[in-house]
Amino acid sequence: MYIKPTLLIPVCLFGVFVFWITGSAGTFIPNLNDACYRCLCFVPTSCDMTHGCTGGYCGPFNISRVYWVDAGEVVLPDDDPKRNHAWEDCARSLHCAKRIIEGYLERFGKDCNGDGVTDCFDYLMINGNGGYSCQGNLNRTPNGRRWLKRFEQCKL
Repeated sequence: MYIKPTLLIPVCLFGVFVFWITGSAGTFIPNLNDACYRCLCFVPTSCDMTHGCTGGYCGPFNISRVYWVDAGEVVLPDDDPKRNHAWEDCARSLHCAKRIIEGYLERFGKDCNGDGVTDCFDYLMINGNGGYSCQGNLNRTPNGRRWLKRFEQCKL
């Protein structure tokens, strides 16, 4: 297939422009807004900003190391993901933890309850059941029932 050189340059420039625009604007995850972040934070810890690490879960979103790895090993600015406690430090920082959540939902976000919309309830199911099996009903475990109750208390 032959492509005219006069056409190749504009096509390449357009591709670079699209890459630059999407890269600088961040990833779009439907319905992941401040209200949803607030609820995703409220469910595990009542959005306790002083929540340290307990039982391998850290910060206001109660993030585990496995979750952090699946999210892309997000760290604080100028930190190194290979540093021993980098994930914990990021998970305890609200801004950095939100980036972890975004990375995880970017990877696993989908319509978990089959209602045709990917929304904050689906993100709750992903966080509660894990990214690989989000379709499971949350009320099947005591922790899942607690999460559902707290999610209902949170006003989107």
